[in-house]
Parts: sequence; C-alpha cells; structure tokens
Amino acid sequence: MYTQSAVTADDQRKKRRRTFGVVAAVLAVVLALGSVVVWAVNGSSSGKEPEKAADAPSRLDVRETVEKRPASATGALAFRFSADDMSAGEMYDMPGMWATDKILAKGINRTLLGFRIGTDSVAGDETWSIRFDGPICGTTPRVSVENRTAILFRENADKHALCDRVAFVDLDDGETVWTKKIPPARVSGKPGVPDTSALQATPNVTLTHATVAVTWGNGTDAYAMDDGKRLWRNKSTDACMHMGAGGGKALLIRLECRDDSKPAGQSAYRIRKVDARTGHTVWTYTVAKNVTDVRLVSSDPAVLAVAAGDVEITDVLSLDEHGKYLATIRVQKGKYVAECVDDVGYLNVENCPTIVVGDGQVFLMSEEQGDLINNANWIVGFDLKTGKTVKKFDSGRDALLYPLRMSGDRLLALRESSDHISPMALMSLDPESGKVTPYLYFDLPSEGWTLTSQTLSDIRVEDGRVFFGSKTASGPEKKTWQWLVVGLESVTRRAESLPMPKTNQDR
Repeated sequence: MYTQSAVTADDQRKKRRRTFGVVAAVLAVVLALGSVVVWAVNGSSSGKEPEKAADAPSRLDVRETVEKRPASATGALAFRFSADDMSAGEMYDMPGMWATDKILAKGINRTLLGFRIGTDSVAGDETWSIRFDGPICGTTPRVSVENRTAILFRENADKHALCDRVAFVDLDDGETVWTKKIPPARVSGKPGVPDTSALQATPNVTLTHATVAVTWGNGTDAYAMDDGKRLWRNKSTDACMHMGAGGGKALLIRLECRDDSKPAGQSAYRIRKVDARTGHTVWTYTVAKNVTDVRLVSSDPAVLAVAAGDVEITDVLSLDEHGKYLATIRVQKGKYVAECVDDVGYLNVENCPTIVVGDGQVFLMSEEQGDLINNANWIVGFDLKTGKTVKKFDSGRDALLYPLRMSGDRLLALRESSDHISPMALMSLDPESGKVTPYLYFDLPSEGWTLTSQTLSDIRVEDGRVFFGSKTASGPEKKTWQWLVVGLESVTRRAESLPMPKTNQDR
C-alpha cells in the first residue's frame, strides 16, 4: 500500500559516494541482520559505563530518555513496516514517527497507526489506529514522559481544508485523550506581503511541561496536557505574527514581523520566551536585520539557527537565561553542516536534525572529506558561552558520523559505513572524556539504505532501539517490496522476546 518516496538530488549526490558494486557482491551477507564486522573506533571503550541520568522527571514533562548500553552490541531486526501494493504515481504523506517501549507509531495521510514492536508488519497489522477528520498537517517529535504527543489535522478530507484541529494522543494504547479546534489559520495579510484573503498561515505544535502549545499565525494557544483546557491565548501585536514555537524544557515563540526597510515578502524576527503556564513574556530577543530565517534548535538553553544573507543556515547563536546574546558558531561556508528541514506543507521550526544541543555545547558535523569512496567526517562540540570548539569526534575511515540526540550528558550518533560492507553503528559520545562507546552494530539491506537520510527520514532512538522511517511514500514503476520503517535492537534483547514472524517477502 505504501512505498518509499523518490530520492532527492541532494540525497543522490550523497549516495553516489557509496560503492554499490561491492555491496551487491556481498548482499547475501548483508541481508543477515545482526552480522557484525569488528572495527576499531578511536577512543572506544570495551567496558560498560553507565550513563549519567538527570533527576527523575514528572509524568507531564517532555520525555528526555537516557539510553543504557546493551549487554551485546550486536544488532538484530526489531521491527519492519513495508508494502508492495501501491500503484505507480500513487503517493502518501507519512508525517511523524514516535516510539515507546512497546509501540512504533507512524502517521500516514489522515491516519495514525500503532504497531507492536517485534513484528514484521504491513498495513492492516497495526495494533491500533486513529483516523482523523482530515489529513495530518502538523506534528512534533516531542513526547511526554507518559508517552503522549500532539498532532494537528485538517477539518475535513480536503487536502486544502483549514488546518485547525489539535489532538493529544496516547501512543501506547492509541487513545485520543482530547481534541480541540484552534482559530482558523486564515489571515488577512502576512507582514511584508500584500493582503489576500486566500493566504493561510501554517500552524505549528510543540510540547513543554504539562502544556501543548499551538501557534496559528495571529496568536498562540496553550492547552493543559491532562484535559485539554485552554490555559491562555496570546494574540499577535505590533504587526508580528506567531510563526512557530520551540518546546522542551521551556517555550519559545518565533515572531515574524513587518519590516518596511526590507523588500516586500521579507520579515524581521523576534524570539520570545513565555511562561508556559501563564503566557506571560519572560524576555524577547530581536534578531539582526540581515537574517532571512530563524529556527529554534533548543529552548533551554536558548539556541537559534539563522540564515544571514543566505537561504541556508549560516550561523548558530546562543542566548543566556535572560535572552541576551552569548556567542556565534559560524557554519563557515560549508565547513560544517547545519541543516533545518522544511517538510512540505508543515511548519516545524524545531526540525534541525543535524544540530544537537546538550552538556553546555552545540554539536555540528563537518562536511564530508576525501574522495567519492574513501570519505570521512567528524562531529565537533562548541561551547555555548564562548563559541569555541571543545571536543572533536572522528568518524574513522570510510564512514560518516551523524549527531542524533542527547542521552543524559552524552551524544548519540549514527556511524554510517560508506561501502556498506562494514556495519552501521549507534554510538555514544562522551563530551567530557572524549570516549566513544558502541551501542549497536547493524546491517541494512539496500532496500533500507535511503531510510538513514536525516533529511528524508525520521530517525528515533528510544528504549534501546533505533528506528528509521520514511516521510513520504510513492508507488514504484514495478511491483516490489519497499521498506517504510525499520527498527534495530540488541540481539540479546531480541532473544528474550518472541521471534519475528517470517518476512513479508515470504508471505
């Protein structure tokens, strides 16, 4: 029913750096998920070292799980969702992916599906499903401690209908906790743009402590997680629209404001920190006038990714607890990779998958170095107070290292083999000691290679597993099994649970 989308030109450029001919010769070995090739990692540790956990969170906090090193680093297939029944030209959006210890949840058009982890699934095998009134039009990767998240959807099945509904859902049992109607997202005029009644501001949703926050152009609404009661509403003032929010430990609102000194269509930006329970302004930071775009990488500490005089991210800025400027980390014209993704039709100003903040640092990966085959890169930590480099982690030869998320005060990263002969790996990087600890080694057949792209796919690490899921699905020219989501876990954990059913290809 669903197949993976075509690869973008940028992704094709990256994939050309892999040696497909060599891989084809060893595909039989690669298909045996869980096979391991031993390779040395600079600074790796062979002994178990416990992660440093934060204080116990409230059930209404945003989830920030700390992963533990598994007993065995050998990876095995934990979950797969695939299909072979879409027609050529048929296409679906697959917005959002979330994982708990029991469920992998995936959005598909107007439906949210929940699959039991440990299964080899197709559409129809889901444990639960939620069908919304219209297509999903906004998601947040943030999840509460009790495994709940928020989803925006349209008022009816028309893909052009207003995106004016928000639902708070339980990912474990598929229950819709509550649903609310937000103000119509139509606006009479966007700052710097001629008035038109057809213009629609795109809503954005995020989570912070006990609160679901939705921006809708002319304002921001905040709802209580438990019962959906509206806590407050802030409306736009002084020609500024509320265009996106960043959650987590705090709540930031991105204000897009009219600036008559700029050409029509260009806006000025302000970032406002608000009290999530009252909506009162804590501080406001005015972004420099030459900035054409701003993304909210982290709310606490406040870290912004900005495009200054360019369409792509050029700098990462850090602010102190009072909203005062601290430091600038420059991308240096391609020396580092700072990507923020625009999902078609959705506004998510937090979606910067290659930028990770934690332990007083912001982590960026470098551009690829070397030739088309023998390439490598590194991840660098920059101090948020000074902007100076702190730690550098090398990928090793013929591999690329991608930052994923923080786990306590350590960074989780994906190590991807360039030749796909050596296994991929989920690594834990310790910014304090510089140690690199392997958590999982795993292989993926060629059907799953494009799922590892941080811009084309969602990547989640949760409860000892790593999941890769496509954001769109389109019908292939010829019928074939396509992988839409795949999850990996330790072989020791796989052995403790029920065996995977036979593969879809054997059905």
